[in-house]
Amino acid sequence: MQLCVALDLPSKSENLKLAKELSRFDIWLKVGFRSFIRDQHPFLRELKEINPSFKIFLDLKLYDIPNTMADAAEEIAAMDIDMFNIHASAGKKAMYTVMQRLSSYESRPLVLAVTALTSFDYHSFKEIYGEDIETRAKQFALQAYQAGLDGVVCSVYESQMIKHETDRSFLTLTPGIRPFGESGDDQKRVADIATAKSESVDIIVVGRPIYRSEEPAKTVEKIIEAL
Repeated sequence: MQLCVALDLPSKSENLKLAKELSRFDIWLKVGFRSFIRDQHPFLRELKEINPSFKIFLDLKLYDIPNTMADAAEEIAAMDIDMFNIHASAGKKAMYTVMQRLSSYESRPLVLAVTALTSFDYHSFKEIYGEDIETRAKQFALQAYQAGLDGVVCSVYESQMIKHETDRSFLTLTPGIRPFGESGDDQKRVADIATAKSESVDIIVVGRPIYRSEEPAKTVEKIIEAL
């Protein structure tokens, strides 16, 4: 299991400071909407300058018509990043179109599909999608697998099921991780490290428990030891 640290702080300087504090670790860094819209491509380059071994996950969750998503995927593939994500609910055709467009690249980023946001509880998910999370997450993951994606973003509680339906090598990345039982805040389907390990999760995303810590590097060290 690998650790991905969410760079969700209010400013570029705070995110860079955190990255520098964690520069000795071989970890993923997640750059989301706020950071990327505010700081753009130069920010990604600055992260790699801090530690070229950092692996960058660009968390933009592309969702549009197939051709537009594929156009955006090509632009992302031209950046020095290691992984990005799209919404599975854009449909199998959209996912397939993205992967077809990237097939000519000698070295492309990993592509993951978002199944169900971890901010959903079971009731709110069904209101929108008309089915329970488990049924739809399984369907989305299978479509992503068939379309040639590398894995999915899901909650810990769907990871084992998704691997059973697809393949053990099909990646599961799980947000909403509270390593040692911290508060879930706005996340509904949260879990700790022990649960993530038992569910065969490949990459865990941790944000607040690290960047709100008085000593982020020590917290990361503790998490990596637990992994």
